Amino acid sequence: MELRHLRYFLAVAETLNFTRAADKVHVTQSTLSHQIRQLEDDLGQPLFERVGRRVILTESGQTFYEHVEPIMRQVDEAVGAVKDVPDELRGELRIAATHSFNVQLIPQCLAVFMKRFPLIRVVVEELSGDQISDGLVNGTLDLGISYRPAVPRGLRFEPLYNEELRLITPPDHQLASHRRVRMVELNGVRMTLLTGKFSTRQMLDECFAAAGARPHIVAELNAISPMVELVRRTGLCSIVSDNALKDEAGIVSIPLESPTPVRTPGLLWSQSQHRLPASRFMAETVRQVVQSPGQGGKSRARRRQSSR
Repeated sequence: MELRHLRYFLAVAETLNFTRAADKVHVTQSTLSHQIRQLEDDLGQPLFERVGRRVILTESGQTFYEHVEPIMRQVDEAVGAVKDVPDELRGELRIAATHSFNVQLIPQCLAVFMKRFPLIRVVVEELSGDQISDGLVNGTLDLGISYRPAVPRGLRFEPLYNEELRLITPPDHQLASHRRVRMVELNGVRMTLLTGKFSTRQMLDECFAAAGARPHIVAELNAISPMVELVRRTGLCSIVSDNALKDEAGIVSIPLESPTPVRTPGLLWSQSQHRLPASRFMAETVRQVVQSPGQGGKSRARRRQSSR
């Protein structure tokens, strides 16, 4: 078994079409079919099954794909790191993040990345999750930092960490002194939340339903910043990630439980677009920042309640 066998397998697994897969790896279809048969012989298991004109992964093929794909991604990144001389990298990198990550995580990552690659021009946009997916699909973005999209649309998602959402209140609110708040305690509480088109809101509605709580939603907004400001000015409560807060004055952040709303942010990129070296290095920078003690989303997600 050689690396080319694995690359050919991934091409077929991701396109489910031998003709398109052959074009993708620049070989003839007969060569590709022969290499796949060799791989199946080595493994002693069929990896693909033809159903009419369709090609589908067998159970063994799906299991093999789940193990091979991350390995080959690491191989490609390692090869890219060796081939590309970081100090000579030039060009433009186009990335986008949702508001939660654009407040703190993106500036931290940019500070590290721009110091290492001063010749790269970085363009950052703050977009919704759907807009990020659209940009990656149509090629106007190179890398996204967001939550897992509901519809993959040919995008690769790499989880970074789990992030707990927290209740935020003004300091004089009746819940502000609580060390933790159960979701059922939000029954009837006046709140401002994101509109129903956001996946975060949909998840929160599921949590409310599971707890048997019906908060009084008096304002729905399509952005985090005005929602936080509304909490500060009106006495309403809201639920956001710690990543969305940046030493906000006049705001108390309180952990939630029973159930605890949790989201998983990650890196997003297109499977069909060629990944630029700058995009790979930025992805690596993000991984390093979120794993660094005292930095990034991983540590912020675990930050203790603080009254400001």
